[in-house]
Amino acid sequence: MDVSFPGKLSVITGETGAGKSIFLEALGLVLGNRADLATLQNKNKKCIIEAEFETKGLELKSFFEENDLDYDSTILLRREISTEGKSRSFLNDTPVGLNTLKLLSEKLIDIHSQHQTLLLNQTNFQLEVLDAFAGSLNEFKEYKNEYSKLNKLNGVLKNLKEQETQAKKELDYFQFSFNELEETEIKKDGLKLLEEESATLENAETIKSTLLNTVNAINGGEVNLLSALSIAKQNLQGLSKYGKNYLEFFERINSAYIELKDIAIELENAEGEISFDTIKLSEINAKMDKLNRLLKKHNVSNEEELISVKNDIENKLAKFESIENDINETQKQIDKLNSKCSDSAKKLSKTRLSSISEIEKKVKEVLADLSMQNANFKIDISQTKELTPTGFDQVKFLFSANKGASLNELNKVASGGELSRLMLCLKALLASKKQLPTIIFDEIDTGVSGDVADKIGSILLKMGKTMQVVAITHLPQMASKGDHHLFVYKEDDTDVTISHIKQLSKDERINEIAKMLSTGNPTATALKNAKELLNA
Repeated sequence: MDVSFPGKLSVITGETGAGKSIFLEALGLVLGNRADLATLQNKNKKCIIEAEFETKGLELKSFFEENDLDYDSTILLRREISTEGKSRSFLNDTPVGLNTLKLLSEKLIDIHSQHQTLLLNQTNFQLEVLDAFAGSLNEFKEYKNEYSKLNKLNGVLKNLKEQETQAKKELDYFQFSFNELEETEIKKDGLKLLEEESATLENAETIKSTLLNTVNAINGGEVNLLSALSIAKQNLQGLSKYGKNYLEFFERINSAYIELKDIAIELENAEGEISFDTIKLSEINAKMDKLNRLLKKHNVSNEEELISVKNDIENKLAKFESIENDINETQKQIDKLNSKCSDSAKKLSKTRLSSISEIEKKVKEVLADLSMQNANFKIDISQTKELTPTGFDQVKFLFSANKGASLNELNKVASGGELSRLMLCLKALLASKKQLPTIIFDEIDTGVSGDVADKIGSILLKMGKTMQVVAITHLPQMASKGDHHLFVYKEDDTDVTISHIKQLSKDERINEIAKMLSTGNPTATALKNAKELLNA
């Protein structure tokens, strides 16, 4: 079915159970509510719901830009629910998520159902009402953004301090380990070199004796290698003139002689350097023991891995210094942002406090129009010492419905009907303060008399001058106020009952309101009263 709402105030009527709630459920789905298979009347066919909004004059361009969508003043929302219960959402034929739909719907429409009066008891709603009247909604939005940043920074600081506490527990150990590794000469193959040096010192006498004997064999005593090579060299030198090959023999023997002579000198020097130094041996063995202990302590097998351990510990120590720097920097940011939030919160408090008396006055006036002349309404603001998500202000709406009754919180003193009327007062006054194009009231007149219903209808009619209002009602006084009347009814088909909705003509409307005024077929008196209500 297709339904349109051309009037400033449209009313929807119908018997209980006729299907008025289906309309609201369908609208809720296209505005982002969750869907399941229960939505489908025919489980073999997918369900499609579309809603078209004309938004000229509304500042929605920024919303489209923020969500990377093409802007158009005519908005077409579409929701498709498959036979498996899965759904897809579209905004002007562009697929979007449910969160996007919900954010947009908050700027397009307010559906006030019967249970929504419970919002009156919630601090956030009370604060929104106050800020809307005070004209500080944008200021509060900016404050909340800054407070959110402050909250995140406090979370970061808390995490950094936890890291610092943990690091402090490990700092002494890491610092000791690093100093221990830093004082130890760790280099590639260092242990192997120490082991060789230790072995040399431990066998100094054997090495010295062997070197000395070798030197003697090369150039010591009357018979030695160099003497023999010298004789051979002289012999071959005499033959070198007889052929090239003899010259080569001479040169090779001469080369061996020179090499052996050099070796003898080096062996002699090496022998001279060898001494049995018990002190040095002890130092080397101590270094070896320390290196072996560090390898075992850090569970590594060589010096390269030990150097890697040292570098890792050094990084951890540097990170601890970095944590300290991060804490100081974060604290500076927090102090700066805290000061900014405090200034904003103080400004908000001043704006809110200055508007309270005017709000209370207007609410009492509207309540009086709704036959609650003795009702009293007060906004109580208490100040906190610390910043909160709402600034320094804690807001409470206090109410009393009867003369002489003491003011108290809404949930302690107000009946369902009284809460409904109070909520209507606030919504009516908010309509002139907030840029909300459409509001739907679902049986806002529940539990009130015909006279009060007539006054509620007048308020809705007044609201309809600045916005689009849709009211679902069971009372003829309310139904007669609309300049557009939709009627919900159901018919039994062969197998199923189907709900329909149609726009009533002038005569149909008179007949429908007359039915609401009487029982059974409308009487002549009821028809006359219906005409009077419509003319009024």
